[in-house]
Amino acid sequence: MSYFPAFLKLDNRKILIVGGGHIAYEKLEHLLDFTKDIYLIAENFSEDMLTKMNSKNLQYETRAYSKGDIKDFAIVVVAVDDISLQGAIFKESKSYNCLCNAVDATEYCDFIFPSYIKKGDLTVAVSTSGASPAMAKHLRIYLQKMIPDSIVEFLQEMKNLRKTLPKGKERMKMLDAKAKKYIASWSK
Repeated sequence: MSYFPAFLKLDNRKILIVGGGHIAYEKLEHLLDFTKDIYLIAENFSEDMLTKMNSKNLQYETRAYSKGDIKDFAIVVVAVDDISLQGAIFKESKSYNCLCNAVDATEYCDFIFPSYIKKGDLTVAVSTSGASPAMAKHLRIYLQKMIPDSIVEFLQEMKNLRKTLPKGKERMKMLDAKAKKYIASWSK
C-alpha cells in the first residue's frame, strides 16, 4: 500500500534521531529544514554529525539506545544498521504514540522521508512509497530545475495578497489567474 502524503507541522514536537552515521546525518539535514527541536543518541557520531550538531546547538548523548528513551518524543528516526533494534524501537513507539521511521526497513515505518524541494514556503515532495528512492531523487532533480528561485518572492507576494484582500470569488479568481500567469512565464 502507498503512503498517504501529508505535511506535518513540527512546532512543539520533539524529534529523536537514534544513530550517528551517514544516513542519520542525511535525515538530520532534512529535518533541519523544518525544525531545530531535534535530540540525538548514538554510540558513535561521525565528524559531519558532530560538526552539524554543534553548529546548530543540538542536544545529544554518546551512548547506546535504552528502552524508554523515546517516551517524550513525538517522532523517532532510527538510523542504525541493527534491524532487531529498529524493530524493537518501532514496537516500543506504539506504546508512546510516537511516529517512527526506521531507515531501509519500511515494515518499521509509520512514515517515510520523501525526496523534496524546499524554496521558501514552497515544498514539493516526491515519493515512490519506497519502490525506488533513486527514481524519486531523479524526479526531484528534474522538477527542481523547472522551478525558478523567484518562486520565493512570488509566494510572499501571494501570501500578502491573501492577507489583505477580502475573501470571496473575486479574490480566488484573481489569485488563480496570477498563479497561472506566473507558471506560464517559466516557459518563456
